[in-house]
Amino acid sequence: MDTKLQLSAVPQLEMGSHDGRPVLGHEDKSQLHGTDNMMHKSDFIHMSEGGSFPGVSCAGSVKMLSHGICRSIKIVLFSNKLNLLMPFGPLAILVHILTDNQGLVFFFSLLGIIPLAERLGYATEQLACYTGATVGGLLNATFGNATELIISIHALRVGMIRVVQQSLLGSILSNMLLVLGCAFFSGGLAFIKKEQVFNKSTAVVNSGLLLMAVMGLLFPAVLHYTHSEVHFGRSELALSRFSSCIMLIAYGAYLYYQLRTQDNQYEPLNEEVGQGSQNVDDDDEEPEITKCEAVLWLAVMTAWISFLSEYLVDAIDGASNTWKIPVAFISVILLPIVGNAAEHAGAVMFAMKDKLDISLGVAIGSSTQIAMFGIPFCVVVGWIMGRPMDLNFRLFETAVLFITVLVVAFLLQEGTSNYFKGLMLILCYLIVAASFFVHVDPTKGT
Repeated sequence: MDTKLQLSAVPQLEMGSHDGRPVLGHEDKSQLHGTDNMMHKSDFIHMSEGGSFPGVSCAGSVKMLSHGICRSIKIVLFSNKLNLLMPFGPLAILVHILTDNQGLVFFFSLLGIIPLAERLGYATEQLACYTGATVGGLLNATFGNATELIISIHALRVGMIRVVQQSLLGSILSNMLLVLGCAFFSGGLAFIKKEQVFNKSTAVVNSGLLLMAVMGLLFPAVLHYTHSEVHFGRSELALSRFSSCIMLIAYGAYLYYQLRTQDNQYEPLNEEVGQGSQNVDDDDEEPEITKCEAVLWLAVMTAWISFLSEYLVDAIDGASNTWKIPVAFISVILLPIVGNAAEHAGAVMFAMKDKLDISLGVAIGSSTQIAMFGIPFCVVVGWIMGRPMDLNFRLFETAVLFITVLVVAFLLQEGTSNYFKGLMLILCYLIVAASFFVHVDPTKGT
């Protein structure tokens, strides 16, 4: 880009001066004005790369740099009303230091993570503008699940294996039922006189991967509850670790399939729009921050979520005792709703723009990533840490996941959606939430 700027500036400078004397015609004033603007941009580019230009002082470069930083902070931190919840993060730390009220610490931490998860999704979308559609969809799914993975690793480090299992399970259920249901429902209301369509083959592939994940979780649970292990307590752990490695290989093959073989999975099917509307879409997707700024904000948001997650995980038991709510409900329902804030907002927004393939990629793609990568990854990390993290999620949780995958797979097989399908998914999620509200974990070994 800077080479083009330099080449376009040189001829204009030569036209403005000949034999050392200025020669002004009818067009020269506007050309000189354009030259000044071009040289200003060129100066800024060279300054940002560490170069120097005559006539531009060090104070000027510092001023331009500070202006860029202030602009980026204003866009990221002050352009969304949800960011009003950000002070609850430091407030949670303050309450933890000054009091022993774990319920307030958990509640404030939960509120503080909500805008961070949303801004993490925003920075990911900005970075995705510099990549292709498929890579952008994978980035959205990956960093959209970063919050759940960070919370899970902190819980795994302190030995809260059931919280890890249930929070990851809750993330899958939330994405498949609540996020996808809200996307179908809002998109159906926005286009109430027609059925929205999406890529059925992509949905079938994701449904197959989710059923494979159910298989990986079902066999260790059945092995445990039928008491048919060769070595009691050790065979299911060994099977879980082996199955996790297989699932990671399968997910790696799926990524290769997406990136190399099917590079247009996130392109919308309804191509009957005109060239004018296509240009409008391109304008809508123009990034607001640079690539370097997006990467920097991703690092900052991830680090702050990781720091705040420690207080959140440590306060789970205290919040359960204070509020008289089962830990299973907190892990399966409350934590994933916070972690999926970015996916929820993004999926609904794209569905209302009739870009249902992107909504499906965010919701179902995120569920697939948690099931085929997040859960096996935590098993491997627990193996490295010496924690007995396995794929035995207990019969109740495994049955809920199995039924959920079947319901969603049946609703996706036609390749169409409407508000009634979305309403059914939302109501199914309410049944799941009520089930975990009255569910108590069985004692260990049963």
